[in-house]
Amino acid sequence: MAFQVSPGVQVKEIDLTNVVPAVSTSIGATVGSFPWGPVEEIVTVGSEKNLVDIFGSPNSDTYKFFGPAAQFLQYGNSLKVVRALTGHSNATSSGVDILVKNRDHYNSLVVSSGGITQVGSGSDVWIAKYPGNLGRAITVSTVAASATAFNNWDYKSVFSATPGTSEYAQSVISDRNVGDEMHIVVIDRTGEWSGVAGTILETFAFVSQARDARKEDGSNNYFADVINQQSQYIWYGAPDLTSFSDSGRTLNGFDEAAFASPNAAVTYNLNGGIGQPFGLDDNNPTVGDMSLALDLFRDSDTVDINLMFTGMPFTGADAVSHTNNLIAVAEARKDIIAFCSPPIDSTVGSTSPNADVLSWANQLTSSSYAVIDSTALYIYDKYSDVYRYVNASGAVAGLCANTDNVADAWFSPAGLNRGQLLGITKVAHNPIKAERDELYNARVNPIVSFPGEGTVLFGDKTALAKPSAFDRINVRRLFIVLEKAISTASRFQLFEFNDEFTRAQFRNLVEPFLRDVKGRRGITDFLVVCDETNNTGQIIDSNQFVADIYIKPARSINYITLNFIATRTGVEFSEIVGQ
Repeated sequence: MAFQVSPGVQVKEIDLTNVVPAVSTSIGATVGSFPWGPVEEIVTVGSEKNLVDIFGSPNSDTYKFFGPAAQFLQYGNSLKVVRALTGHSNATSSGVDILVKNRDHYNSLVVSSGGITQVGSGSDVWIAKYPGNLGRAITVSTVAASATAFNNWDYKSVFSATPGTSEYAQSVISDRNVGDEMHIVVIDRTGEWSGVAGTILETFAFVSQARDARKEDGSNNYFADVINQQSQYIWYGAPDLTSFSDSGRTLNGFDEAAFASPNAAVTYNLNGGIGQPFGLDDNNPTVGDMSLALDLFRDSDTVDINLMFTGMPFTGADAVSHTNNLIAVAEARKDIIAFCSPPIDSTVGSTSPNADVLSWANQLTSSSYAVIDSTALYIYDKYSDVYRYVNASGAVAGLCANTDNVADAWFSPAGLNRGQLLGITKVAHNPIKAERDELYNARVNPIVSFPGEGTVLFGDKTALAKPSAFDRINVRRLFIVLEKAISTASRFQLFEFNDEFTRAQFRNLVEPFLRDVKGRRGITDFLVVCDETNNTGQIIDSNQFVADIYIKPARSINYITLNFIATRTGVEFSEIVGQ
């Protein structure tokens, strides 16, 4: 209550302990084409193994995207990945083309026809989990409650007993021999998944054909739901009513009629998809495909990322358009850096790599939210036992993540201390000093291999064309951290009164944070102005709140001059230097 009418004690608790929160600085983001995995959905991976488990091991096309992602994961442990749609469709048991991008897309395709739930037209009993030719390697085999069928089944040894009637069915159906259980096996028919044809990928034992079936622990045991929730390889499409002889059987419901078991197991080979011969894959996305995938990262309020990069599958004008689209996302968000690499053919097999890189770089948007590197990297692909060239953007983004771990975001990621690239066999273009000068003047950071010192990022410029403090990576990342942290803390001032108490509270919130950053060498000095001088009556009456935060950023050393001076014997140094 606001006022006490009679004598008494009223206790109120006021929290003045708000601080500027820590913010993420090392979350990577990438888009690309992969052999498997959800399409147009943001997926977080924490390791290269995790990347392979979800999106499949790379092939000669998809390594252009997998390589930079794997390079980043050598330094950082949080990467958000979006698989771009590249004209694929899903393999199906009917061979009829259908596209199911991800779980949300699958749910949007589910319809009810005549009381039976199905996907699309209902022509497919089983659908590959994701688009791509890997789905064509999948076989699904099922057996229902028939001892004859089970005993003749190729996969009998995998299961402990013949499927029969579940305890749930016995508890709710008067006919105790309803026979609602079934076994399901997912098989690698060709060896594309496991390396050995016929390998069993998944098994689902004693699942029920009853829509409302439950296990003893209360969890769902309806086979379609179990498959859709747990399988890494298939979706359930629609009931195969032709494989059952009893018209009373309803796979998608549960009635009083006994379930009739088929006399033999049923096997489904998934086929169809994109219509190319098996083993060939259209994994080259268009600029538009990549742009649609990048759009998923545009919303800074809902997607927390810091370091964005992609593979470079394009050449010529497409390479420029794709890179500018990447920079546009960073410019729109203003809280991330886009790492950009030249087309691989600019440095691999080129007779004039420096000129080709400069030609590409000079067409890019000027932005302090982008970083450009100079060459493709030659690395070992352990999945195919070959060496491949990949662009360096993932590795350079990884250097920033590593800098966060060993120092702070406002330290330069370049040089011999923090700029060492890992796992590099060689660079496609190792520029000499004169070439490095040309690249640096064009906003391109050279990657150089020094004898005995490894491969190093030897520049820390952003892609900003005009001279500014923000033409250096460490300054741009410093301001991203300050702006993100302080703006997050400032939300707690919303809907408060714009008076001296609130303004003093804001200053007391921000100044300790900036002192801490100063102590950690991020800035040399700062000033916070938040008082009646910038919160005038007009500002207050328009429901605004203004704070001016002046920052003197620390600068990285880019140029060193060493003067060695020879003097005559007997000359005092104090006579020369005046000390």
